Amino acid sequence: PLWVQLAKLPWPSSVADHLRYITNSGGHMPEPTLRALRSALPKTKPFLMYGLTEAFRSTYLPPDQVDKRPDSIGKAIPNPETLVVREDGSDCPPNEPGELVHRGVHVSLGYWNDVEKTAERFKPAPGQLSGLVMTEMAVWSGDTVKRDEEGYLYFISRRDEMSKTSGYRVSPTEVEEVIYATGLVSEAAAFGVAHPTLGQAIVVVVMAKADQQFSPEALVAKTKAELPAFMVPHKIILSSESLPRNPNGKIDRKALAQASQNLFDGGKS
Repeated sequence: PLWVQLAKLPWPSSVADHLRYITNSGGHMPEPTLRALRSALPKTKPFLMYGLTEAFRSTYLPPDQVDKRPDSIGKAIPNPETLVVREDGSDCPPNEPGELVHRGVHVSLGYWNDVEKTAERFKPAPGQLSGLVMTEMAVWSGDTVKRDEEGYLYFISRRDEMSKTSGYRVSPTEVEEVIYATGLVSEAAAFGVAHPTLGQAIVVVVMAKADQQFSPEALVAKTKAELPAFMVPHKIILSSESLPRNPNGKIDRKALAQASQNLFDGGKS
């Protein structure tokens, strides 16, 4: 969200001439935002990163790979190791979604005075070496990712944010990427809402760009050209204000979903 706002601002030439690099880690940077920043800062190298509260930084994409794979979160930063595993801890082969596990020197000891949450996220690292006096602990991120044949990682979604509609699991991030790519909106949040026949319906709340003629119907039509039918938003809601943020500054999908929970109550909407 911070970079989305900064991309809208004019960057003084004094900054553009001297700023060496920029980095993000709070979430995947939408490609339109990245393009706008690179246009305003042609001499600045972007390092696209993925971070964990429990380990600070986890992966990075080198600037020379940004054009080749702009949707990747890269590979592990120096020293830690990142794994993509199934629920039983076994490795996922290339392109199979799994949970990202971060092991290494940057892993924290747990959550302060929260034993239950610590036990949920901090668990033994997969592939423990035999004979260790102490069990090596790793961060099980709760994030679903996949790894390509060259070892580059791609974020899919947080497990607790995935929607299930018509029997299919849908990542809100994938829907939002298509929405942002239309160039019609400045903010977007996709989420699932209980639906009497679909299980969940995909709903997207957006804030339109000030200089764009916008209609929800036109936006839905554009998504139909890019998304499979089950991922096309069932409803798009236009917000006149910036979308709500959680304490970390990220768009609060949970709050929006909670406010929309009766949207399809009884199948009448």
